[in-house]
Amino acid sequence: MTPPFLRALFARNKRNWAILRANPTAEISGALGDLGTLLPLMLPLALRGSIDLPSTLVWSGVFNVVTGVGFGVPMPVQPMKAIAATALSSPPHTFPPSQTSAAGAYVALAVLLLSTTGLLRTLTTYIPSPVIRGIQLGAGLRLVSSGGRLGGFGWMVLGLMENRGFVVLAMAVLFVRQQRRGRRGRVVVPFALGLVAVWLNEKSWNRGGFFRLWHPRLSIPAFDSMDALFAALAQLPLTTLNSVIAVSALSADLLPDVPPPSVTALGLSVAAMNLVGCWFGAMPVCHGAGGLAGQHRFGARGGASVVMLGVVKVVLGLLFGGDRLVRFLQEYPKSVLGVMVIAAGLELAKAGAAFDEPVDSSSSSARAEPIAVTTGLWERSVSGVAGTRKYESRGKREENWMVMMVTVGGTLAFKSDAVGFLAGWGCCACYRLADRMESRRRPPVGERRPLSHGIGERRPLLHGAV
Repeated sequence: MTPPFLRALFARNKRNWAILRANPTAEISGALGDLGTLLPLMLPLALRGSIDLPSTLVWSGVFNVVTGVGFGVPMPVQPMKAIAATALSSPPHTFPPSQTSAAGAYVALAVLLLSTTGLLRTLTTYIPSPVIRGIQLGAGLRLVSSGGRLGGFGWMVLGLMENRGFVVLAMAVLFVRQQRRGRRGRVVVPFALGLVAVWLNEKSWNRGGFFRLWHPRLSIPAFDSMDALFAALAQLPLTTLNSVIAVSALSADLLPDVPPPSVTALGLSVAAMNLVGCWFGAMPVCHGAGGLAGQHRFGARGGASVVMLGVVKVVLGLLFGGDRLVRFLQEYPKSVLGVMVIAAGLELAKAGAAFDEPVDSSSSSARAEPIAVTTGLWERSVSGVAGTRKYESRGKREENWMVMMVTVGGTLAFKSDAVGFLAGWGCCACYRLADRMESRRRPPVGERRPLSHGIGERRPLLHGAV
């Protein structure tokens, strides 16, 4: 008899193949949806000497294939942003691959501990849903802002693509094509044009000795580095919240017909990826809600999209073992990357803003009037129940929106998901404290109601008594 695990694995890959055959263009387009967040971080890290680019391509490609086959959804493999920010803010060549790998290994060990002990799953019962939505919305807005900076050229035509006019035109094309059913392959053409522009650029193309086979080299992580430890501490809240918990919730929302990956499985995946890649100088990677939203935005609906992306990464890493690939990709038009990042940010922000949409709008405008709502993605990912209804007051919905916006404000103001989480959780705790204080001041009801309604006022106990 086939074990349940293998039956589920076969079912996921059968679905992957069916989706790829039905709409291959959309899957190819979706595979490119996360490049807007991968390339802008991977290339500067390689240029500063903080990672080994061929090792990063090979191992992240292998992880793409494994997660696509194992999870059956377009699960992204993207850089750990806090570690990347620490490395990029350091002087060039002062944060070597050994420290970068050590930071990723520290985060992997912490996530592994939380996953194996069940503490990661326990967190899902104590973190309010509005806080998770606020993290998603804040991360989406940050992606939009970073995408705007990538395409931050003038309106004057400096080149075919390096100007704001091309950004506006490309965004208009994406929005128009989004309204047409069956046309989800939206970024294949601009991405291909960007590659052609790089190929024709004489600065980035050198015909002599461009190909060089990759030879794996062992890189011992610098576990004695305090800079690596501090970078890991900054990354840990982002990984647990946005790369594990929020990804499981977002997968349930974007792909309701597919069982979402559990937070435990995602945590073990993040730990395994970094505990393997850290010994070869590869970039610390994790999953991410922004990457999942971007790949879904560009048409990916199954794991075949990331499998194809992983195969391309492995081939590039194996064939281009030198530094010529860095020079080649460094000339890629930033405006194209900016458009892709903006689109991914809008997709993630939309998922975060769609908080418990009401299914019955006939209720009165009274604040305490209960209305029917559909359970949000967070509740579905925890309970496994999809599409259920619940009833809550309008005041409760307003509180949820306030908690979410406080989380967004903290995330954007301090550019940290951890600060946003603490702000949103504190706001939610204040609401719960106020509710308890209010419940103690309410008059008793039922059998606890006093027989006398007022001092000096006597009323008969039975109707008609004298």
